Amino acid sequence: MSLIANARMYAVAPGAAQAWKRLFAWLAAHSGVDLEAIDHAAPAPLEELWSRSDLGCAFMCGFPFARSQSRPKVVAAPVPSDPRYGGLPVYFTDLVVRADSAFQTLEDTFGKRLGYTVETSHSGFNALRHHLLPFRRDERPKLYAETIGPLVTPRRVIEALLADEIDIGPLDGFALDLVRRHAPALAARLRIVATTDAAPIPLLIASPACPDETVARLTASLVAFGVAPECASLRDELCLSGFAPVVPEKYEKTIAWDREAIAAGYAMPG
Repeated sequence: MSLIANARMYAVAPGAAQAWKRLFAWLAAHSGVDLEAIDHAAPAPLEELWSRSDLGCAFMCGFPFARSQSRPKVVAAPVPSDPRYGGLPVYFTDLVVRADSAFQTLEDTFGKRLGYTVETSHSGFNALRHHLLPFRRDERPKLYAETIGPLVTPRRVIEALLADEIDIGPLDGFALDLVRRHAPALAARLRIVATTDAAPIPLLIASPACPDETVARLTASLVAFGVAPECASLRDELCLSGFAPVVPEKYEKTIAWDREAIAAGYAMPG
């Protein structure tokens, strides 16, 4: 049975997209699982991809994963190579502005225009909202003059910033690592003014219908990827030290952040 693979969430530049496809080709050969890497470009909903019965290996944000009623099978979680991740399958949301803007701190952007990706995103919505929550006051329940979205993807957040459509926006920190690696001139036009607390990183999933033995082979191969000598250059291209087995319970953290914001009456960041 042929299964599909997809890395749209982190295909943030052409070079990154090609590197993910090479990873999936290596994964198919190493695991013996018949995988076909497909494109599922925005604005096609990610939910359509995640619901496919032939899904073998695709990235899913931890927030919808934790909220899903019919949980997909877990394959593995990436471990970014930058030291700030501590060798763990976690990530951050970086709140970014244009590099040439006058903003030096997060507070400098209050009263301006805030962008977000989509309400089902952890990095582009839930983590952003959680980080902003402590700054709200009774006399200042609204931090921004405008909240603009959904912008859907990290790349669109960057485009909106550079087109002066927003003043600050959230970027998945691992996605930003890949932009720095594959589009350094673009990354140089951005500047980080704040970073959220860590959360479990988006994970690779398979359809609930995918056989357990197939999932186990994919997991074992992805764990082996981190030490495979032939994959050293590919790890560098993907800003990865490797992959780790998934601990599903850790993703409940995203639900806790959502509940905290809702309880405070802060449904929409802004």
